[in-house]
Amino acid sequence: MAASVATTLAFPSIVSAVNRKPTIRVVGTHVTLQEEIKRQAEKDLGINIEFYPGGSAEVLLKASTNPESFDLYEQWSNSIKVLWRAGAIKPIQVDRIGNWSEINSISKTGRISERAQLGAGDAPNKLLYVQSDGTLSQKPSDSVSFVPYVHNVDSFGYNASFIEPGIPYETESWSWLLDKTNSGKVAIVNAPTIGVFDPALAVKAKGLMTFNDIGNLNRRELDQLFEIIVEYKRRGHFRGTWSSVPNSVYLMQSGQVNIQSMFSPGVASLRGNGIRCLYAAPKEGYRAWQGVMCLSSACEGERLDAVYQYMNWWLSGWPGAFIAKQGYYISNPDRSRPFMSENEWRYWYLGQATETNLKGTDAQVSVLAGETRRGGSYQKRFENIVVWNSVMDQYEYSLLKWKEFLLA
Repeated sequence: MAASVATTLAFPSIVSAVNRKPTIRVVGTHVTLQEEIKRQAEKDLGINIEFYPGGSAEVLLKASTNPESFDLYEQWSNSIKVLWRAGAIKPIQVDRIGNWSEINSISKTGRISERAQLGAGDAPNKLLYVQSDGTLSQKPSDSVSFVPYVHNVDSFGYNASFIEPGIPYETESWSWLLDKTNSGKVAIVNAPTIGVFDPALAVKAKGLMTFNDIGNLNRRELDQLFEIIVEYKRRGHFRGTWSSVPNSVYLMQSGQVNIQSMFSPGVASLRGNGIRCLYAAPKEGYRAWQGVMCLSSACEGERLDAVYQYMNWWLSGWPGAFIAKQGYYISNPDRSRPFMSENEWRYWYLGQATETNLKGTDAQVSVLAGETRRGGSYQKRFENIVVWNSVMDQYEYSLLKWKEFLLA
């Protein structure tokens, strides 16, 4: 590893008139609100940080209805439309983000390379810049609705002790979520702006229906989609839904499911605990997401200054290297490379075999020597996006249909 964090980072001190450390409140999910991240940030920045982790739908509801309850919101770009319309977040000044120029093209253009698929739905660049009339678009301006940081492509995880391993991009398919052989052992994520796309991709891959725009389903398509998956549920096909990464880990570790929607940290945790969980690279493409850090519309004064320090810290190197251990990427990866071993960089970013065992953020071995990352390199994975987590035009209607599915 490069020089210690303390000697590498150079954050200006935050001066408090009453000689005390400012405290910021961060609302988000378990995937980034981890104790080791909190401890390191507090050490480097000299501030107090309170983490309030929860499930995706839970934290979005809290933030959109009560901006006074948080200073910084950490989640995914599909939350931006909801938060912005609710007036829960406010513009972030680009000139206060020191490493802004290092942020790569995924969030600024929606593509990691010219040959990459843009993907349907809310590609993050469409929601990034704040315009003079208060709207959000991809036209560059001096303020943004969020600071891009962690991101990844999601699919489903499956237990290779019960399901024969497939071939990435060739035989692995979203249709597996609806295969009869997996009936009763399937779960999907309980978050409408995310969970609706997994069964939609499965239904399409199974040949049960098609969509005009899978990133923006109309009412007729939502009705037909939920008619299909509700029928599957009534037949006992779905074991249930999960609302947090720890919950998804429990479902597979306890043997209740063999295949389910998953986030990379859950896969890493299961593998670290000896479960042969494989993260699929579906031939249809991934569901992608962009992590966002957003300012509460109620955040002011010293807390506002402290939040800017914290956002800059996330792009400073160490955090990106730490989060890579659970399979996440950072928006300016070259800054994190000195904090990673060569085996970590080769495995997580280049898609090459590691010569040593690699540990996850929980310090458990999650990658064995000789393994390569399923789906390949950072670039290859992000060149295969079929849809982004999105808030559709029929968002409110999709919530009603989702509730019907949960209650069926």
